[in-house]
Amino acid sequence: MMLIDQVKSAYESGNITEDTKNNLSEWLSADFLPAWAVTAIEELFAEQQWSEINDRFFKKIAFGTGGMRGRTIGKITPAAEAGTRDALGAPEHPAVGTANLNDFNIVRATVGLFRYISKYLASTGTTRAPRIVIAHDVRHFSKHFSQLAASIWTKLGGEAYVFDDARSVPQLSFTIRALGTDTGIALTASHNPSHDNGFKCYFNDGAQVISPHAESIIGEVNAVTLADIPQFLAKDLSAVKIVPAEVEQQYLTDLECAILDKSVIAQSPIKLCYTNIHGTGDVMIVPAMKKFGVDIHVVEEQLPHDGRFPTVKSPNPENAEAFTLSLAKAKEIGADIVIGTDPDDDRVGMAARNRDGSYTLYSGNQTGTMLTAFRCARMKELGILPPDGSPRATIIKTFVTSPIWDAIAEKNGLRCVNALTGFKWIGAKLRKYQLEVEKTVPNYTSLSWRERADAQLAAGTFYVFGGEESYGYLHSDSVRDKDGNAAALMVVEMASWVKAKGMTLPEYLDSIYRDYGYFQESLLNIVLEGAKGAAQIKRILASLRENPPAEILGKKVVSFLDFGRDEIKDCDGDIIPKEDFYFFTLEDGMKIAVRGSGTEPKIKFYLFATSKNPDIAAAKADAAAAIDATKAFLQEEAMKRADA
Repeated sequence: MMLIDQVKSAYESGNITEDTKNNLSEWLSADFLPAWAVTAIEELFAEQQWSEINDRFFKKIAFGTGGMRGRTIGKITPAAEAGTRDALGAPEHPAVGTANLNDFNIVRATVGLFRYISKYLASTGTTRAPRIVIAHDVRHFSKHFSQLAASIWTKLGGEAYVFDDARSVPQLSFTIRALGTDTGIALTASHNPSHDNGFKCYFNDGAQVISPHAESIIGEVNAVTLADIPQFLAKDLSAVKIVPAEVEQQYLTDLECAILDKSVIAQSPIKLCYTNIHGTGDVMIVPAMKKFGVDIHVVEEQLPHDGRFPTVKSPNPENAEAFTLSLAKAKEIGADIVIGTDPDDDRVGMAARNRDGSYTLYSGNQTGTMLTAFRCARMKELGILPPDGSPRATIIKTFVTSPIWDAIAEKNGLRCVNALTGFKWIGAKLRKYQLEVEKTVPNYTSLSWRERADAQLAAGTFYVFGGEESYGYLHSDSVRDKDGNAAALMVVEMASWVKAKGMTLPEYLDSIYRDYGYFQESLLNIVLEGAKGAAQIKRILASLRENPPAEILGKKVVSFLDFGRDEIKDCDGDIIPKEDFYFFTLEDGMKIAVRGSGTEPKIKFYLFATSKNPDIAAAKADAAAAIDATKAFLQEEAMKRADA
């Protein structure tokens, strides 16, 4: 029986879904797949791997507003796909499938991006060829995808730069602006499991693409036909350029502005234990720390770049397990702090030593809270900010980041802008602020960080600090994405400053709570994978919109904001873009935010509790009990809605 007939038979027998049948039939009928890919599909049918076939073809991988992300290694790998495995055991070919990240979908994305950039340049009267810089992390196929995308770009007549090895997302963001390219791509799936990879798209300001460019890029990607694919599958790197060494040095030099006062680190030295968790963070963090004289000790077992991430269950600094080796080393050497970064080095996790020699791991909210309070205090002490603050100075955070950042901003005389989840929205604000100040300071981008700060305070909006609860922070507008390299430096300076005051970081955090009020946050992730999971997530979100709970554990819901339907403005007066994101407020002050993850098969519930109890220990206990009970309720309630 012909393979196309097997597809029809499997659907009629109920083994594959209608969407799987349609997507698979379309690919097979287009006759563009290489022989190994067709053989791999035949093997899955011969072995009756229906679940695997459905997971690979139940949808077409979506090119969203930031790019696309998905599995690049299947749960089951057919022999034809495995081919000759590499030294790390990865298959020879990425997983075939409309839902997977593979060469075929990389071609579609890159061609579509090129076509949009070409049209955009033409609309501005620019006649030169489109320019791009592409970075990749350590994941399976990341380097291959990077080279493939660069090859496609040059075949289409564009100018393409790649790095000579794995580099971080923040360095890509900086390099886009330093080289003056029109766009950029990062081949990374951030902290996702090792079987995933992603295609993250940036615009000429170094930030991830947003409207109106995002929708136009999506339109161009969707317009790429399957017949367009074969001509680009063979790589030709003859015209591809390597990012110059001097541009890499510029980024390393720019990182210095993350440090507000270099003398603090020298006068109050700390011992740092650092792990890159097999990712790209070591490339810049290690030399940057050494440049400032930091006593840095790396976790040797996790130093090698390895897309398997063999020493951890997940390469995610949000997970305590990822710090097992680094905490053991920290105890051995008596480190003051521990820092870990994810594979593409945009997220930072941190632990600090207590007075009894034990270590406390901090959440993204807690680390960000300390950095926010620290930078506000130090900028005032150093004369960067006026003593009473300034309405021209702002902190930027996401709605799902701790409300204590709002409280810190208010007490320090600053604004706090809340944005949708995703650093692209913070990047969009930085672009806006730059354009505003350039009306009176046209040479703004050539100024030093301190000169830019003065210019913004005089004629625009000064960006003090920004971040999000998911372990991402940004120090300066020279980068337009969260920067793990700069964040590591900020943490070290903060730890040195706190140490000079005779405090530990846990004591410093409690002092912040005493000054600004106690806030506790938690995150409930409900993971629902595959075709069935995607449908369940959709049902949960739709059900909450149409039938939100009137009360939770006996507490009335006094406010329900639907960011997908309501018109909501931030404190700049800008309308928040529509998104399927809900925000509940209960009568006791607890807040709950709900959204589907844009990059992973999960629905997220963010919980925020506060307590006015002046006894910090009692406040912590009260808030924790309220959050635990609410999480249990939400877990049960969500699954009821998922299966309704």
